[in-house]
Amino acid sequence: MQIKPIQNEYENEIVDLILNIQQKEFNVPITLADQPDLLDIQNFYFKSGGTFLGAFIDGNLVGTIALVKFNPEAAAIRKMFVKKEFRGKEFQIAQQLLEQLIEYSKENGIKNLYLGTVSLLQAALRFYEKNSFATIPKEALPADFPLMKPDNVFCHLILNP
Repeated sequence: MQIKPIQNEYENEIVDLILNIQQKEFNVPITLADQPDLLDIQNFYFKSGGTFLGAFIDGNLVGTIALVKFNPEAAAIRKMFVKKEFRGKEFQIAQQLLEQLIEYSKENGIKNLYLGTVSLLQAALRFYEKNSFATIPKEALPADFPLMKPDNVFCHLILNP
């Protein structure tokens, strides 16, 4: 498996992977129109100091994770998705994506990672808890946290330098 920063040259694969998981697998009521960031990865993620990583097996995109830096010391994790057949302990793709994102965050002066998700995604919530994220109330989010409409569960991780 290879993990590398990706941009809009992978737009079709990214959109296909993410929308299939959101809409078909989990019935999350979200469309491509609700996620304009997917069509402008360079400006939405990289320009502010964030990143967008893709995990590849045999040249095929099987997972993504992204980081939106919204202030000098804080960022939001977004677009953490792994194809169903590549999830779990055997492949450890989600774990490796998260670890690489945390490394990137530390190297770039980010001290706090936040994320929003939906309560429906119980496996994702367990994964974040296992990785030392604490669930926090929406009111505890920084004022400049970029909220996504469907999110109803929020998590926070303090990064040690």
